[in-house]
Amino acid sequence: MPLTLAGAGTENTVRQIKGKDEVRRFLESLGFVEGGKVTVISQSGGNLIVNVKDTRVAISSSMANRILI
Repeated sequence: MPLTLAGAGTENTVRQIKGKDEVRRFLESLGFVEGGKVTVISQSGGNLIVNVKDTRVAISSSMANRILI
């Protein structure tokens, strides 16, 4: 299931990251790695604010759809 469908406040585990190599490297640089924990803080207009590795990150819905939990 993509990260965009996760409920706010629930901790999830990243199962897979889809996309081209440069997209996957970009998401990994933000802290999204397979097996890592991610929590959705809020969702506004399709964009998400998530907590990953004790850091809050804002990502677009298109990027969040590439992160499978």
